[in-house]
Amino acid sequence: MNDENFRKKLFELMEDINGVTKPEKEKDKVIRVAKKAKGQQDILQVKLNNLQQSLDSLRLGLKYLIFDLEATRRENTDLRKRLDQNPPK
Repeated sequence: MNDENFRKKLFELMEDINGVTKPEKEKDKVIRVAKKAKGQQDILQVKLNNLQQSLDSLRLGLKYLIFDLEATRRENTDLRKRLDQNPPK
């Protein structure tokens, strides 16, 4: 469930709660639970965004490492060819 869908459903729930004619004590309890659910969903969304940013940074770091490894291999191959052509005296 995406954030927008969650907020829409929560808003609908809050409107339904306001329309209920149950005792105020039960109504307040349901409202507190709904607010707590919204708060937890917001926290979860923040954590998910942080995780996504961390994964993006990890992917970028891996790309740099792979690029560096490939460059090192090319340099190593080139130096070996030079050594084979001109052996040290």
